[in-house]
Amino acid sequence: MKASVACALAVSLLSAPSIASDVKVKTKSGALIGASDGAINTFKGVAFAKPPVGDLRWVAPQPIKWKGVRTATEFAAPCLQTTNADGRPNGGGVSGASSEDCLYLNIWAPANARNAPIMLWIFGGGGTMGAGSLPTYDGTAFARDGVILVTINYRLGALGGFAHPALTKTVSTKEGFANYHLLDAMAALRWMKDNAKAFGGDPKNVTVFGESAGATITANLVTSPLAKGYFDKAIIQSTGSLPTPASSLDRAEEQGVAAMTALGLPGADADVKKMRALSGEAIIADRAAARGERTILDGRVKTQSILDSFVSGTATDVPMIIGTNSDEGRLRGTQQVATHAQTGAAVWQYFFDYVPDWRRVDQPNGVPHAGEIPYVFETVTADRTGGSRMTDKDKAVAQRIHSCWVAFAKADKSARELHCADGFTWPARNEENNRAVAIFQERPSIGRATDLRSPPNGAKPGPTSRD
Repeated sequence: MKASVACALAVSLLSAPSIASDVKVKTKSGALIGASDGAINTFKGVAFAKPPVGDLRWVAPQPIKWKGVRTATEFAAPCLQTTNADGRPNGGGVSGASSEDCLYLNIWAPANARNAPIMLWIFGGGGTMGAGSLPTYDGTAFARDGVILVTINYRLGALGGFAHPALTKTVSTKEGFANYHLLDAMAALRWMKDNAKAFGGDPKNVTVFGESAGATITANLVTSPLAKGYFDKAIIQSTGSLPTPASSLDRAEEQGVAAMTALGLPGADADVKKMRALSGEAIIADRAAARGERTILDGRVKTQSILDSFVSGTATDVPMIIGTNSDEGRLRGTQQVATHAQTGAAVWQYFFDYVPDWRRVDQPNGVPHAGEIPYVFETVTADRTGGSRMTDKDKAVAQRIHSCWVAFAKADKSARELHCADGFTWPARNEENNRAVAIFQERPSIGRATDLRSPPNGAKPGPTSRD
């Protein structure tokens, strides 16, 4: 072969798009085959617990094992939820089929990972909608930057947060119950801790983070006695539930009785077997039954409301990022938790206030609920509300924001500063620095928590479907 031809062939091979190949790992549940492009390994639709169906409906997630090799190259169905008949995404971004068999996670890992930090994302959607497989939650940018990114599904609505006297009687003295969505998140975290090495991850550096309902779950994990040891850091993005009192078990059971009555069963006297025989579709379609409870004080998974736990000092003391957007009305609870949490491990607070130029007419008061997510994931071009309209400036902002989340994941637990892209240093909050807060605009800056103000006509907590 002539040198010129060989050179041309070498150049063409180098410039050709990478072709995905199989990659195999062995987990404690069983073997998996995922896909790799040489730089990033992906594993989609990985079961982290047995399907919560039949006798396992309204039961804590059970460990799963399988024989042989499972293929993990396609997303599993979202957890059961109401979707639009015309195919349009619902308020949680989901369209098409959903299923009660849904306890699956997805992993993006650097192909050469060795003790890489792990971040596990919990999506928002009001606790009734959403999925870990949405394009906005794609973990490619995190894996590119040396972080293993995990997204999960968790039970929704009354299949996730539910209590009934008959179910309570079946629970053992140590078993968690009622807060099945929280137990699902714990099971996913435990699975990742147990299998971190298989994917090149560090089981001692796991960050749990979420937005809106996912942030409520994250805050509940930080304040749950059963969740201690399952994660090492936490990020709470835009939840209005921080100051909201949890439901008592009695109250949750009353709601459960009303739901069973609405579904044609004899209320408080409903039989557990018949409750589990109801179709999941019937449960989520009934107004009295569908929503479920966000946080139930069952005495095991949850013993205190979120804010009460931070105020009393019983919350797990881990490094934490907490913040809100400039036009969503969630600043008060964020400030309260950030203040009470800054007595131990470092707490970083942010205020997200970047609105693209092309969007200013529609968003004159600042950033609405969920507006920060595509910037955190650096998936602005995949965001269904922006997509192709995103400019180079918007993409640069996303790179800066994303870099701070990566810096947090990689930081030592004793760190008091985060070093983000373009030389931006983000100090943790304390009294000496006037409770420093990162103000994320086109260029990030450091402000004071006491100076933050949400617009007077901003969205109040609760009205959006993504809460």
